[in-house]
Amino acid sequence: MTSSSKAAFALDLPSLRNLYRSGESKPSEIVRLVYRRIAADASNPIWITLRPQAEALEDARRLETHGVDASPLYGVPFAVKDNIDVAGLSTTVAYSARTKTAETDAAVVARLRAAGAIPIGKTNLDQFATGLTGARSDFGVCLNAFDRDYISGGSSSGSAVAVAAGHVSFALGTDTAGSGRVPAAFNNIVGLKPTRGLISTRGVAPACRSIDCVSIFASTCRDAGTVFAATAEYDDGDPFSRGWRMQTAPRNSALRVGILAEKDAEFFGDRDARGLYAGAIERLRAFGARTVEIDFSAFRSAGELLYEGPWLAERLMTLKELAGTDAAWHGINPVVRKVVAPGANYSAADVFEGFYRLRTFTRRADHEWERADLIALPTTAPIFTVREVQADPIETNRRLGLYTNFVNLLDLCAIAVPAAFRSNGLPFGISLIAPRMHDEWLCSIGARYEEAEEPAAADQSTV
Repeated sequence: MTSSSKAAFALDLPSLRNLYRSGESKPSEIVRLVYRRIAADASNPIWITLRPQAEALEDARRLETHGVDASPLYGVPFAVKDNIDVAGLSTTVAYSARTKTAETDAAVVARLRAAGAIPIGKTNLDQFATGLTGARSDFGVCLNAFDRDYISGGSSSGSAVAVAAGHVSFALGTDTAGSGRVPAAFNNIVGLKPTRGLISTRGVAPACRSIDCVSIFASTCRDAGTVFAATAEYDDGDPFSRGWRMQTAPRNSALRVGILAEKDAEFFGDRDARGLYAGAIERLRAFGARTVEIDFSAFRSAGELLYEGPWLAERLMTLKELAGTDAAWHGINPVVRKVVAPGANYSAADVFEGFYRLRTFTRRADHEWERADLIALPTTAPIFTVREVQADPIETNRRLGLYTNFVNLLDLCAIAVPAAFRSNGLPFGISLIAPRMHDEWLCSIGARYEEAEEPAAADQSTV
């Protein structure tokens, strides 16, 4: 698909609503456009399963009998990561041996349908939502929207690329370690990782159930906030659901933004990323933010627990439940199997010890929140080619998660926002991270960042 064909009908929410209100287009026409765009990109395995076009058109025509102002997401096409149930479609979790068809929509999909949105199909992912690369699927490696030699990021690879490629207006992903943020950064879109439990996970195949959450990919922070408002609701059928208790915005005279101190700034030799992070900090300062260096050590230590602590036992337990039989275990992607297999080595005592360590790191992190209203970090420092990931899948994945793995464990919310482009033309993004229940405020800060004028290039030695 060429950039000019995508520009002909931009699918961001304001543009789509303007098209509908002006009569220039209607939902059924947009649905046909969406399926044409998907067909044109068929060489990239973005999608695992599509709804029959006739079904999506039926949804669209039903909406057309009510009018554009009848629902907040009227006629908006969206994608669903294939670990989230859509009635009538199988939920494969990118494991080809799993073909069970969902009888009902996941709670979040049902809410979106009720708001007028139209599900198009199920997107590719790292198998069992385990990975940050997008390169661990039985259905093929979902490739970067800007350069197909590079990874798309994972695990919500297809959902991010579907938005970046203009297939849909927004997409649902999930996020346990960064799966809703890393692919956003690599494809120049927004990825919102809400506070755990604000969007129901009923009907979502778990990766690490106690800390999983549904994430949102969109073109802008405002679009992500609109979708969040339509989906965040307490669900009595989800034992991890939490009532929506939005916290008030900080009342400081200037927004206090925590940034990395030089001792904590790890870019793995990527000078582009170092310089672009410095530029992003200057952009925050340009709209009045006051920056303060934080001690990142507690956040980093918490993140290390995710794959070097007893949460691996939870991952292993849920993976075996999804695979179904011990025999099926041997058909699982070998990298996924290698990652989660050590979970069998943890005892009940180890689990409690892990929780105690996490509480210690949480308390230390709390002291940093006394000094900052939000934290701005690189979403990732490096970006890798597919070949680099295939040559060393574990180490590349570890590097991608340095600035994302801790967020769910510490019960924070985050939004990944495009920041700039690298010298090789690939995107670079930052993540804005805040304490739990500040989700809507965080989206508004992300929007301010998007709309702020980009300053002159920063000195790479400043971070």
